[in-house]
Amino acid sequence: METKENISLWLMSLQDTICRSLEEADGKSVFKEDRWKREEGGGGRSRIITEGAVIEKGGVNYSAVHGPVPAFLLREAGHSPNNSLSDKDTFYATGVSIVIHPQNPMVPIIHMNVRYFEMSNGVKWLGGGIDLTPHYVQDEDAAFFHTSLKAVCDKHHPDYYPKFKKWADDYFFIPHRKETRGIGGIFFDRLASSPEMSFEKNLDFWKDVGNTFAPTYVQLLAKNKDLDFSENEKQWQLLRRGRYVEFNLVYDKGTRFGLETNGRIESILMSLPKTASWLYDYSPLPGSAEARTLAKLVKEKDWLSCSS
Repeated sequence: METKENISLWLMSLQDTICRSLEEADGKSVFKEDRWKREEGGGGRSRIITEGAVIEKGGVNYSAVHGPVPAFLLREAGHSPNNSLSDKDTFYATGVSIVIHPQNPMVPIIHMNVRYFEMSNGVKWLGGGIDLTPHYVQDEDAAFFHTSLKAVCDKHHPDYYPKFKKWADDYFFIPHRKETRGIGGIFFDRLASSPEMSFEKNLDFWKDVGNTFAPTYVQLLAKNKDLDFSENEKQWQLLRRGRYVEFNLVYDKGTRFGLETNGRIESILMSLPKTASWLYDYSPLPGSAEARTLAKLVKEKDWLSCSS
């Protein structure tokens, strides 16, 4: 049976592998590592890449933190009839979190997080997901991305892709804009064991999700990094980044967890782009590429059939 220490070691290896793949794909810039410690327990390795040939700003962060159970989990448990948590319990959380903001607006933003959480009362679970946020939605790329994720899910359970795809649609939604952050992907949380899937089998699935990041995104980078773009398309990229910022600061649970556990603020906010923009009452021209992208940012879209 895997221990939290072994899971943490695997995550550090994943961080190493992904950083090497992204550096090779960028061809110019390299990651700079910042090791940090958390006063209450634990720490991490933040790796940031900036001003690359392809990547304007990106982060591949590893953390492993522990200490008293966060207050918000105690509040959640207080509403459960099976509550067995107290303020004397402790937690251990470890994970890798990635956000990449490209230079070229024809290259999509990507995010991935894989995390493991356990408490001293014996409760443990896996969480994570991977989603894509194109500035301009290209059906062929959307189909490729979702086909890759479906293959990972189907390898482990036939229900995982439709279930986790819907979860991503619901999670990566900006209610005050009434639009999805991007084209979604998969998202899951508190994945433990079930009559059908042991914890160990779900751990294998979780690892496969982590391993699918680099080959999938590197292919999208290679396909789109040299496409021409105009100043108008660059301005649209800044506006879409603004939407990304809105979601991460208002709705993202990972941001909330980091802040409520006294995480390192620089690492928590590494997901934000170098530059973003907000124009008052902006609407794209009817029939424009920008308007077509907005029309596709809806829940429950079948991206698998987009390339046909």
